[in-house]
Amino acid sequence: MSTTTRRARLAAAAACLALGTAPFLAGGGDATAAPAPADAKKIDLLAINDFHGNLEKIPSSSSSGRINSTPAGGAEYLASHLDQMRAADAAQDVPTITVAAGDLIGASPLLSAAFHDEPTVTALSMMGLDVASVGNHEFDEGYKELLRMQNGGCLPDGDGANNQNSCPDAAHPFTGARYHYLAANVKYTGTDRTVFPGTWVKKVQGVPVGFIGMTLKATPDIVTKSGVEGLTFTDEVATADAAADALDKAGVKTIVVLLHQGAVPADATKYDGCVGVDGPGLTIAKRLSSKIDVVVSGHTHQAYNCTVQDPAGRPRLFTSGSSYGRMITQIHLAVNPQTKDVERDTTWAQNQIVTNADGTPARQDITDLIAKFNAYVAPIKNKVLGQIAPADAQDTLSRTADADGDSPLGNLIADSQLSDASTITQGKVPVVALMNPGGIRADLVEDANKNVTFGAAFTVQPFNNYVVSMDLTGQQLLDVLNQQWNGKNEGGPNNKILQVAGVSYTYSRGLAAQNGVDALIPGSVKVDLDHDGTAETPLDPAATYRTVVNSFLSDGGDGFTTLASGTSKYFGGLDIDALASYLSAHHPYTPVPTDRVSSVS
Repeated sequence: MSTTTRRARLAAAAACLALGTAPFLAGGGDATAAPAPADAKKIDLLAINDFHGNLEKIPSSSSSGRINSTPAGGAEYLASHLDQMRAADAAQDVPTITVAAGDLIGASPLLSAAFHDEPTVTALSMMGLDVASVGNHEFDEGYKELLRMQNGGCLPDGDGANNQNSCPDAAHPFTGARYHYLAANVKYTGTDRTVFPGTWVKKVQGVPVGFIGMTLKATPDIVTKSGVEGLTFTDEVATADAAADALDKAGVKTIVVLLHQGAVPADATKYDGCVGVDGPGLTIAKRLSSKIDVVVSGHTHQAYNCTVQDPAGRPRLFTSGSSYGRMITQIHLAVNPQTKDVERDTTWAQNQIVTNADGTPARQDITDLIAKFNAYVAPIKNKVLGQIAPADAQDTLSRTADADGDSPLGNLIADSQLSDASTITQGKVPVVALMNPGGIRADLVEDANKNVTFGAAFTVQPFNNYVVSMDLTGQQLLDVLNQQWNGKNEGGPNNKILQVAGVSYTYSRGLAAQNGVDALIPGSVKVDLDHDGTAETPLDPAATYRTVVNSFLSDGGDGFTTLASGTSKYFGGLDIDALASYLSAHHPYTPVPTDRVSSVS
């Protein structure tokens, strides 16, 4: 395709954009970009996002272990694919820069989380990551811990006493990331000082390439309050535009944004296309300064390869590479040697699957790292907590909710938190428990020996949230329950139906589908005041009820802002410990009916 033809196509698509008939252009994966000028400087970006500490490949029987039907992921295979792509580029004299768009750590499997994600940071450094934006999960343990991820050092955490063990190999302490974290829109509250630099520049082929790294502005809404204490998160567009201006004035004309915010495609199977993609990341990508050439995004765990129109009417790549190390986005930049800026018409991208079952070799040094930490984690991971009844067959306790929003696993977790003695203070025993469904990350599965292990329980609840008890009035409880359909949870269809213990209620499905409507059926909310397993006492709006939630919900997370107003808050132990103790005390565990939440048409 000629440059003239390509520009004509882009102009026609831009006209559709202006008319509102198309929110974006075709995906970059069709490789229809015009040929680069003969003297153009070629540079490839190799991008990942949302790795979440997934060092080991996930079985392809899980959707998280494949792309469509292709088994994918695993750090040892991600490293090999990166090496192969770099080698192919080097053979063509094309330099590469390896980048990431946040959530590399946090909400990680036990293999990484038991060691405060030190193995993941080490592995990503070994595989040659150059630069990464922070994501919301980078703040799960607070900015001081994130600074340690960058700079190194060990924590005095008791050598596994609480199922975590920083620096288990005393001869090889954690030295921190060899890549650069960027946080342009994360500032210490009351200052203009960012937690990490906002930008980073690498000169290749005589061209300075500038990177701006950001997380989503709404990070405080989705991270435990203690994780973002003392920090302010600024607007993504205003922040990036200011950073782009500064880079431009410094002579950096090739500018890439690493944005931990994204979008969702209408057809997730079209991983190298741009089918019905929509969401806040797309809006940001279209609004950013025209000085910015590429937006590498993340957060939604989706794969797409789009070209959007910037405010000056020029095409701009907007990409995302799935999650868990299952995909690499290869972005082919062509830079004008005179202006040092990207020739947008000749720039294109490909989302490539990190295959792990097609003969691709595992990189041995990463395999060795995984094996070493598997040996360290074994005593923690293999501790038996109990079984799921019936005991004569391998079983699974599902997190999948019924039509009303109640799930077997959700009930177990709510029961475990309600029974957790660590939340009792001054004789105040909780009577209600509430659990957010998004915090239940997997089904609870017995191993081959029909045992539920700590490792399996941790896979279900990997966040290390604390369990918090508080006083709520009956009216506040009603408000919390109605926030399942109101405020930040308006609009469905994926309303956040809380998993509950000690309380039951009925709601109207029709009302729940309407924005801003209280859907609870008046008088249906009942509480189990005598702890006999049956919620039978009508809730009194004027009474006070001791309620237990995790620390994320306690801070108003997932849009349940009323919980932030609870009084007499008392922090107990970790939620994973509450679950582990409950399973051990109720062995074998018999699932209870999902009858706590009901609905009417």
